[in-house]
Amino acid sequence: MIDKDKPFKHVLIIGCGDIGIRVAKIWKNASKSVFAVARSESSIDSFRQQHIHACQADLDNSDSLKNLPTKQALLYYFAPPPTKGQKDTRMTHFLDNVDLEHLPAHIIYISTSGVYGDQRGKLINEETPATPQVDRAKRRYDAEQQLQQWGEKNSVDITILRVGGIYGPGRLPLKRLEDKIPMLHEHLSPQTNRIHADDLAQVCVAAAIKDTAGEIYNVSDGTNSNMTEYFNTIADFCDLERPPLVDWDEAEKTISPGMLSYLRESRKMDNSKMINELDIELIYPSLKDGLKNCH
Repeated sequence: MIDKDKPFKHVLIIGCGDIGIRVAKIWKNASKSVFAVARSESSIDSFRQQHIHACQADLDNSDSLKNLPTKQALLYYFAPPPTKGQKDTRMTHFLDNVDLEHLPAHIIYISTSGVYGDQRGKLINEETPATPQVDRAKRRYDAEQQLQQWGEKNSVDITILRVGGIYGPGRLPLKRLEDKIPMLHEHLSPQTNRIHADDLAQVCVAAAIKDTAGEIYNVSDGTNSNMTEYFNTIADFCDLERPPLVDWDEAEKTISPGMLSYLRESRKMDNSKMINELDIELIYPSLKDGLKNCH
């Protein structure tokens, strides 16, 4: 499917971690040139060993961003925002330093389903208004808005992928299970959404092949599940004890503030736009399917 001629010269990945490497491999297998931005020497060495062109830059240092190979690039922006505040200053630094004589052809941004906030378990689609309620989601929504406004001003195609939880090899909460950290009783647990890393990578590629300019896509496998069911399923698959279950009063005392912020938000994502418009056939349509590829 990626033999189709696309109007970009090469692929540039900013924030090239696990998902970025998966996307890079797909494009390299299609004989596309791939560049990745790295901050550390160790990451640069790792990219070079995988025959990915490495560019050294730091999104917290504007001066280092001036000469990236953005011209006519298919640009994936996978870098996380800063860990504090409500603004994505890294996105600001990047956009401020794109040479307007070297504009990318298309930018695809991985955002989060957290921008929808707490929907009390309702089914939501891309028309559901964004109502981010915690700072980590507000930073992502800020990045979305910056990109959309910049893309409109500079006539650059922007596609936003709002992604639920990502799981895959090396991305399972095994230590949490081994440490027997509690989880809410299932009837109290929020509705959650997730996607296998391999399926997210194929969505990222499909978003570049299809005509997705200006579009937003909810990315998940579409199965109805809750957080406690997620942990129990992983525990059973990995022959670990299921987590002890607590009510909200006990959860406030025993569960980290970060996890509590996730547990306070509940929503089900409609993934039909992703499936239909991007012509996606999920490799792992359920968690049980995907866990078979997590060793």
